[in-house]
Amino acid sequence: MALKYYNYDIVFAEVPDEVSLAVNITSCPNKCKGCHSPWLWDDEGLPLTETSLQNLIEPYKEAITCVCFMGGDIEPYAVNLLAKFVKEHFCKKTAWYSGKDILSQDISLQNFDYIKLGAYKQELGPLKQKTSNQRFYAVVDGSLQDITYKFQQR
Repeated sequence: MALKYYNYDIVFAEVPDEVSLAVNITSCPNKCKGCHSPWLWDDEGLPLTETSLQNLIEPYKEAITCVCFMGGDIEPYAVNLLAKFVKEHFCKKTAWYSGKDILSQDISLQNFDYIKLGAYKQELGPLKQKTSNQRFYAVVDGSLQDITYKFQQR
């Protein structure tokens, strides 16, 4: 299955201390109850390829510090390859928001600077709530360092 994206935006809150190009990927298999983006469950949108990603990055490459893949659990290997492409061709940081509780074996930490893990559980709340089950990690020396607290200090 090829990745598709619904839209993108320049964001400031998804990755602490970064100006990110957030790309919203469709065909989310998680379908979390209370999801804030249920339209991303559907298999629609434009193909997310190296070429289309390059076209999204180019106009903003001087302004952004990070490319954040919002979703992509349907094809983590493709997300991994796109993150590698970003690092090699644009020297930007990369982040991935996964709705899975465990990191996919198809992900190489060397291709990422940040990874969010965890299904959204409405009763526990989002990252900014101390009760959240979701965790946001910085990749430091090849391992995940929990920095979820940065969302909860705001």
